[in-house]
Amino acid sequence: MDLKKVFDAVVNGSVDETKVSVQQALDEQVPAETILNEALIPAMTEVGCLFENQDYYVPEMLVSAKAMQSGLKTLKPRLTVEPAGSGGSAKPIAAFGTVKGDLHDIGKDLVIMMLEGAGFTIKDLGVDVPPEKFIEAVEDGAQIIGLSAMLTTTMPNMKVTIEALKEAGVRDRVRVIVGGAPLNQTYADHIGADGYAKDASAAVRKAKELLSQT
Repeated sequence: MDLKKVFDAVVNGSVDETKVSVQQALDEQVPAETILNEALIPAMTEVGCLFENQDYYVPEMLVSAKAMQSGLKTLKPRLTVEPAGSGGSAKPIAAFGTVKGDLHDIGKDLVIMMLEGAGFTIKDLGVDVPPEKFIEAVEDGAQIIGLSAMLTTTMPNMKVTIEALKEAGVRDRVRVIVGGAPLNQTYADHIGADGYAKDASAAVRKAKELLSQT
């Protein structure tokens, strides 16, 4: 089967077509890992490029991410029993949450969907997340922590969380990415984050970059 059908369905944001084409590929004995690595992940990479070139905006990214999610849902039963991808390496683990006091989740959820499309295993910690939850995520194996804030009043809780990671003795075991409308690189540097992402596409690039440095 030509996996371009899967690729195009995701880029075009067609949930139904993505599910059908992924299932068709599985029925034709295409390995789940091949569908993931040669169609779903490249499709979300293409969506990220379209976004950066301002050909796509947040609504288009969301529908493409939802289409990708539908494809992943169809693949997951097969992915759990088939061998891991090239080299048998485990997928990187990232944990994302909106910091204590902040209930916004649209940006966080979009980043999570994009990272899942890029092959990450994601732990969604939700909103109003206290530092202890982020610490637990690191202790459970998260290699990247994502802190989101949409309010200037909750931005200081990012620094509180990073300091809590230090006090718990786990800061050197994890890379911390921060993001949200009121943030910028200067603030990320000020609070001791490892990276800043202005949008979901940038978050995927930054996460990959930070992992390559470990």
